[in-house]
Amino acid sequence: MTLRIDTSIGGRVVTLRVSGRIRAGDLDDVRKESERPGGGTVLDLDQVTLVDVDVVRFLKGAEREGVALRNCPPFIREWIARE
Repeated sequence: MTLRIDTSIGGRVVTLRVSGRIRAGDLDDVRKESERPGGGTVLDLDQVTLVDVDVVRFLKGAEREGVALRNCPPFIREWIARE
């Protein structure tokens, strides 16, 4: 499965439900969707099956900047911790 992003807005929070594989080349799309003005952002990663090191670094930085990572698969969480 390639990358799919479903966006939902609830109040001041934008939730991006990300599915499939996320690669470095997909990060512009993820950034674009996550940088909506006016509220917080949640990345729901429950359906993510594969990432590369650039994506892990992006997720670590995004989380540091206040983006919530929901349903982050254990393999991604572990990789973030090691970076």
